[in-house]
Amino acid sequence: MINFTYCKFYNYNIYLRLNGLAIKLMKTIKTVIFSAVIIAAVTRLSAQKSPINFESSGNGAAFTWTTFENDANPTLEIVANPNSAGMNVSSTVAKFTALKAGQPWAGFESKHGSDLGTFNLSASNCIVKLLVWKSVKSDVGIKFASASGASTGEIKVANTTTNAWEELIFDFSARIGESNDQIIIFPDFALNPVRGADNICYIDNIRFEGKGPALDVPTDAAPTPTASASDVISMFSKPYSNVAVNTWRTDWSLATLEDISVAGDDTKKYSSLNFVGVESIGTNAIDASGMTFFHVDAWTPNMTQFKIKWVDFGANNAYGGGDDTEHELTYSNPSQKKWNSYHIPLSDFAGLKSLTHLSQLIFSGAPTGDGVVYIDNVYFSRTSATDKAPIVELSFALFPNPSNSIIVVNSEIPMNEIVFYSSTGVAVLTIKNVKSNQAIDITSLSSGIYQCVAKTGESLLVRQFSKQ
Repeated sequence: MINFTYCKFYNYNIYLRLNGLAIKLMKTIKTVIFSAVIIAAVTRLSAQKSPINFESSGNGAAFTWTTFENDANPTLEIVANPNSAGMNVSSTVAKFTALKAGQPWAGFESKHGSDLGTFNLSASNCIVKLLVWKSVKSDVGIKFASASGASTGEIKVANTTTNAWEELIFDFSARIGESNDQIIIFPDFALNPVRGADNICYIDNIRFEGKGPALDVPTDAAPTPTASASDVISMFSKPYSNVAVNTWRTDWSLATLEDISVAGDDTKKYSSLNFVGVESIGTNAIDASGMTFFHVDAWTPNMTQFKIKWVDFGANNAYGGGDDTEHELTYSNPSQKKWNSYHIPLSDFAGLKSLTHLSQLIFSGAPTGDGVVYIDNVYFSRTSATDKAPIVELSFALFPNPSNSIIVVNSEIPMNEIVFYSSTGVAVLTIKNVKSNQAIDITSLSSGIYQCVAKTGESLLVRQFSKQ
């Protein structure tokens, strides 16, 4: 600071120049201070605290978290990381115990405004990532809310592993432009099946990132079917001649349809999916009475439940009339960001009284209204009674059967692939280019009965296998 007490002893002009400089400096300082106040005010209005890492020197540990719908509502705990040797090296994490007596949507939420800050969802922060460690596989839900109580609605993503850290990704790009000041987390959104015990859930490192390229787009085409064309009725599959389909999106559907190409393969993309109807009606009704399986390949970035329904219009081949029958199958927690092959025995559609006038195929699932799914290879097939190479049929075996760890393929010739289908018709393990007497590790499979479908040339060979 300039002290002007002694300026009167110096040249008056010097004093004026110095005094003018001081006035100018003071004006500049005031302007800077005023600007800083404005900037600080604006920043407070649009600030967003990220990441939420629950560290003492970071965000989250000191937030005012409130639990809800969790029976006695025990408080959220900030505890030591249960495993800092892997992908999560944080010292502390949040621990939420979802009580058996709590609601499926039990969770915890930040305090409006002061905790997370007020912010707008934008292209630079609409992708939310978090790390989760859980004792069960179930949906994790996130939603944001504004000071007025408006909500984005929750987005749910299921963890696929237990007792290990896993990164989950939530896409809020459909909510860009909305202002929020609160985060709400549902660590164990257990609707189906309902929670059977108290479940420990650890949450950490909640991050807000920009929408990266191809977040919800498959880069690989669906698996190429190898069933003989003579044993297939195809609705939509590149290797085959497709029968006529009236529409892949009826006017009563609640979904958006795009015809796209994935790695050169034609693919149907359904987004904003509540349900979508596919119709082959009138002269296009499908007679699948000579078929054994219904097949569809589906790829999703966010669906936690996938449903497939078939409707047969009955002998009058028209909607209504009292002879329509239908059956819907539900598949929970499909693998995300990879192709799921549903090779379903037609006998599983037990509610269908006939297969001669199949007219409506309906896809639906969860999250309702926000699902995205890519569809390919929609066809019916059968195991031909006149398969070629009967020697292969006789020589193909799996041993030991049952087994709990390793099985050996006993075949006189190599196989193109062997696919293990669960009792619900979902392909859970695929082994390519299988050699004779090759050992296969099956420790990743759950206990149960599997159909093992081996493909060689145009032959389709089926064996049943039991995992202990």
